[in-house]
Amino acid sequence: MSVVGFDLGNESCIVAVARQRGIDVVLNEESKRETPAIVCFGDKQRFIGTAGSASSTMNPKNSISQIKRLLGRKFSDPELQNDLAVFPFRVTEGPDGFPLVRVRFLGEERTFTPTQLLAMVLSNLKGIAEGNLNAAVVDCCIGIPVYFSDLQRRAVLDAATIAGLRPLRLFHETTATALAYGIYKTDLPEHDQLNVAFVDVGHASMQVSIVGYKKGQLKMLSHAYDRSLGGRDFDEALFKHFAAKFKEEYKIDVYQNARACLRLRVACEKLKKVLSANPEAPLNIECLMDEKDVRGFIKREEFEQISAPVLERVKGPLEKALAEAGLTTENVHFVEVVGSGSRVPAIIKIITGFFGKEPRRTMNASECVARGCALQCAILSPTFKVREFQVNDGFPFSIVLSWKSDSQNSAPQHTVVFPKGNAIPSVKALTFYRSSTFEVDVLYVDTGDSQIQQKISTYTIGPFQPSKGEKAKLKVKIRLNIHGIVTVDSAMMLEEDVEVPVSSVNEALKDATRMDTDDAPSDPSGTDVNMQEPKSADTTEGGATAAENGAQDPEEKSVPMETDAKVEPSKKKVKKISVPVNELVYGALPAAELEKAVEKEYEMALQDRVMEETKEKKNAVEAYVYDMRNKLYDKYNDFVTPEEKEALIARLQEVEDWLYEDGEDETKGVYIAKLEELKKIGDPIEARYKEWTERGSAVDQLVYCINSFREAALSNDQKFEHIDISEKQKVINECSEAENWLRERKQQQDALPKFANPVLLVSDLKKKAETLDRFVVKDTNYSLRS
Repeated sequence: MSVVGFDLGNESCIVAVARQRGIDVVLNEESKRETPAIVCFGDKQRFIGTAGSASSTMNPKNSISQIKRLLGRKFSDPELQNDLAVFPFRVTEGPDGFPLVRVRFLGEERTFTPTQLLAMVLSNLKGIAEGNLNAAVVDCCIGIPVYFSDLQRRAVLDAATIAGLRPLRLFHETTATALAYGIYKTDLPEHDQLNVAFVDVGHASMQVSIVGYKKGQLKMLSHAYDRSLGGRDFDEALFKHFAAKFKEEYKIDVYQNARACLRLRVACEKLKKVLSANPEAPLNIECLMDEKDVRGFIKREEFEQISAPVLERVKGPLEKALAEAGLTTENVHFVEVVGSGSRVPAIIKIITGFFGKEPRRTMNASECVARGCALQCAILSPTFKVREFQVNDGFPFSIVLSWKSDSQNSAPQHTVVFPKGNAIPSVKALTFYRSSTFEVDVLYVDTGDSQIQQKISTYTIGPFQPSKGEKAKLKVKIRLNIHGIVTVDSAMMLEEDVEVPVSSVNEALKDATRMDTDDAPSDPSGTDVNMQEPKSADTTEGGATAAENGAQDPEEKSVPMETDAKVEPSKKKVKKISVPVNELVYGALPAAELEKAVEKEYEMALQDRVMEETKEKKNAVEAYVYDMRNKLYDKYNDFVTPEEKEALIARLQEVEDWLYEDGEDETKGVYIAKLEELKKIGDPIEARYKEWTERGSAVDQLVYCINSFREAALSNDQKFEHIDISEKQKVINECSEAENWLRERKQQQDALPKFANPVLLVSDLKKKAETLDRFVVKDTNYSLRS
């Protein structure tokens, strides 16, 4: 069972795996710890990750990056529109109102959804993990931002399915960081709470969490975020500054050239990193545009001035997180900063001023999320035994259930099913009284985030038929699962059967168990969530809630089931009947479309594999040409006639010319045939050289074998006395025969030039030694070898 954690960053991704000795970050094919989150579409194949990053400069319009910013968001989303203004690739609105990325692939224009693109990135990360573990990777834990909506979470799960992964959990990045920090702490207090603030400034977003630690557990006290404040905003400030400067000084407008824009953005990102450690930094780009080299220079103070609008927003999430946790800055014992964007000195200065203490960097700023995800995967996996550490995560939004009563003109009723900060996972059961099919809506409320779509899903519960013609009593189970996704799991119609006499209570209980029924006292009418009398639905079933691990919510009051005739004279048998529940998730990928996406990904992966294999075969032909030509002038020189050498060199040159002209773009089969054709000529030469180099040791081995057996047969040693003299003579004769054969063949071989085909083969020498050994062992019962 695989135990892998994926940190899906906006700019780059990290893969961590759990081993017996701990958590390791996996290196990609370029031996780097971070893999770019880029998919580049070429004429014949896709280039993903490091390969995509290498191709993006030459093919910016077909290189898709920052995929997380597109995921699960409407095309009309103002934030998305701001992002699209700086993306070099083309994005249009799909028929469902969500973005579609348009690229040139396989010689035609193709469209892909953000979910499909994320699946491609995940497939690449999966391959990196499998290459490191030498095993198939299926189970994993994927890090997601805490602000991801229900639809975005579903999109990540869909992308994982397309990539052939099965996430055990979508883990909040803030919680993953907190777990990676706390699980190794051996000095956590048993009674008092240690409060730690984590400030994660990534490439495109800022997340702040305050976590309370006690021995063996952590509790998320608050979450806050700014989904559009990250390192790329500082890059953008530098980009705009130098774009304006170059337009004035060099009369070039980089906005008119996608490749120039990309190169300047890359240079600005490097410049930001230099300014993080130095008070000033230069910027030099050769041939940026119109064959003009550009130069620039900036000081850190000027950089902070042009970044002032971004820096002003840093304090907002800090204040919100502290307020929601109900703490003061004095109650926060430590502040940890992580994330690639946290290295900007101005951000550290603001954080220091806010909390009144210097932030610490005890964790790897880039790898902590991946490590935390791998740890969570290990905790959920039966493969590993992990130190007992409880993770109490809270859901960042409030979830409401809304419905209409049976009355036609009545206003919709609603109840908060999962309040903000509700534990993940969690289950609640609500009781409805209905006479026919009805609908319930699942909504976000009071998110404080205008970018989150309020309506999540609608569930149609029914049809059902009450047996007594009255309103049926329906128990509906609502689940907030481990991924932070809300679903209506099931609906059961409860029907009371005939009263059971006191004398047969125990009998009835047994029957009820056999018939999938349960016993319960009749419900008072005051628990009707139809809201005919204005009451909170939380009063239904005593606000019945249960966590997924089976523990009861503190508010849940179970009904005692007593069978004592003195206390309860009779019981009613309640039969449970399952009621159909139909789900409609707004914006989610239908099951049929998901299957099509899986098939498309398989086809594209197959195409990529074929192209990679074709490249390998082409490279093999090219390598053979260069290698054989060099060897013909060097170590193969004595093993080939001048005529053969001249003809082969001419043929090699002919193939080399073909490779760079007509053979530039051929199929895998053509390259295989071309290589086999060359090897027919080259292999005999190579074989002659190999025979010559290995013949000496093979001859020595046979000579040693002959001499040792003959010596043993002629020996007067007591350990050989039990062997009959006739048997010893047979061994001596066999050794003499082998010696004569070797002498004769060696004389023939020594008379031949090196370029002639050998008559004394290494394989014959080894076979002769094996034959002699087998004869001696068989005829002497191992005695001569003992």
